[in-house]
Amino acid sequence: MAQARYKQLVDVFAADIRSGRLSPGTRLPTHRKLADEHGLALVTATRVYAELETMGLVSGEPGRGTFVRETYLPRNQGIDQHAVAPDMVDLNFNYPSLPGQANLLRDGLRQLAAGGDLDALLRYQPHGGRMHERASVARHLLSRGLTVSAEQVMIVNGAQQGLATAVMALLQPGDVVAADALTYPGFKVLAEAHRLELAPISPAENGPDLDALDRLCRKRRVRAVYTMPTLHNPLGWVMDADQRAQLVALARKHGLLIIEDAAYAFLADDSLPPLAALAPDITVYVSGLSKTVATGLRVGFVAAPLALVPKLERAIRSTTWNTPGVMTAIACGWLDDGTVTRLEAEKRLDATTRQAIAAKALDGLPIVRHPTSYFVWLPLGEECRADQLAATLLRERIAVSTAEPFATTDHVPHAIRLALGSVSLESLGDALRKVRRAVDAQGY
Repeated sequence: MAQARYKQLVDVFAADIRSGRLSPGTRLPTHRKLADEHGLALVTATRVYAELETMGLVSGEPGRGTFVRETYLPRNQGIDQHAVAPDMVDLNFNYPSLPGQANLLRDGLRQLAAGGDLDALLRYQPHGGRMHERASVARHLLSRGLTVSAEQVMIVNGAQQGLATAVMALLQPGDVVAADALTYPGFKVLAEAHRLELAPISPAENGPDLDALDRLCRKRRVRAVYTMPTLHNPLGWVMDADQRAQLVALARKHGLLIIEDAAYAFLADDSLPPLAALAPDITVYVSGLSKTVATGLRVGFVAAPLALVPKLERAIRSTTWNTPGVMTAIACGWLDDGTVTRLEAEKRLDATTRQAIAAKALDGLPIVRHPTSYFVWLPLGEECRADQLAATLLRERIAVSTAEPFATTDHVPHAIRLALGSVSLESLGDALRKVRRAVDAQGY
C-alpha cells in the first residue's frame, strides 16, 4: 500500500508540473513536511523527490529546498542540445570561424591533388599517424612551450577522441579522477561512459583549490587529475607558475596521472609552460585544431611519455584505427606553412573584440572571463534561477548553457555560460543585450 501511495504521489506531482499547475521555480514542501502531510516515512518522501528529479521535473538545492524545474528547457542544455534552428542565436556552443576559412580548405585540397602520393592517403595509416605528420605536430607544440619527440605524439580524431583515448588506455572502471567542480562537459560524459568517479575540486582564486586536492588525495585513492591549466572552460582562468608547480608536486606526491586539456590554450597569449613541460613523465597532453581552425576539422593530438604510447596507440586502434589520411595531410600542411599559427593569432584578436562587446553589454554583472577567451561565465543572484533564465532566452531564440552540464558536484550553482564565438559580431551585441534584459527582469 505504501508503494502504491508513493507512486501515486509521484504521478500527481508530475502531472501538476507538466500541466503548469505547479509553475517553474515553485518551492515544494520539505521532505519532512511532505512525509507528515501524506503519512509517509521520511525515506519514502525523499524517494518521491528523487524520482521526480530523475525525471527532470524538480531540482534539489542543499540549504534551499526542492524546486520545480523549467520543463521548457531541454535537459542538459549545453551538452545534448546540438541541433540549433537556423533562426536561433547560438550562445551555447563555440565554433569560431573567420572570414575566408572555407577558401583555405579549397586551396588545401588543390595543393594536395597537385602533388604527393595520393594513393598512400587512401590506405590504412599507422595508428598514431605517419611519422612525418607526428613531427609536424611536435614542431607546433614547441611554439606552445612543449618539447616532445615525434614518437611521443599521436594524431587523433579531435581533442575529444584524444581524451577518450587517454581514459580508455590508462584508467579503469571505478577509478577516482579529480576534476574541477566546474569542468568541461565532454569529460563528464567520458567519465560516465567509462564508469569513472569524478571527485570535485573546489575553485580558489584563479585556479583549483590545491589544498583541497591534497586533502582529497590523503582521504581517497585518486588515480588521476583532469585539468585545464591554461584557459579553463568555463571559468577562463590561467594558473600561474606557482600553482602549476604545486599541482605537479601534488601529482608526484600522490602518484597521480595528469590529463592536461589544452583545447583553448592557444587563446591565452602567455609564456607559462604547460604541465606536460613541467612533468613530462606523468602528463598526457591533449589538444586539437577544432577551435584554432574549425570544428569540422576533426584532427587532434595527444602527447605522452614514451612508456604510455603503446597503450594509447592500442586504444586508437580499437576505436578508429587512424585519422582520415586526406584530412590529416591537409591539417599538417597548415601546421607546417604557418596557417595554424596565423589563425591562432587572428582568433585571439577576434575573441578580444567579442569580450569587449560582452563587457559593455553585461556591464555591472559579476561576469567571470578571460579577456581573450570565447566564453563568459555569469553567476546569478539569489532571486535568479538558471533554468528559467535559459528557457526565457530560448523563447527569444537565444540558446545558452546552464551550469548543469559543467558541474561535478551534487549542488549545481545558478549560472549560465555564454559562448561568444559562434555568431556574427553584429548579432552578438544584440543577443547579449537581450541576455542582460532577461537577467534584470528576474531581479538579479
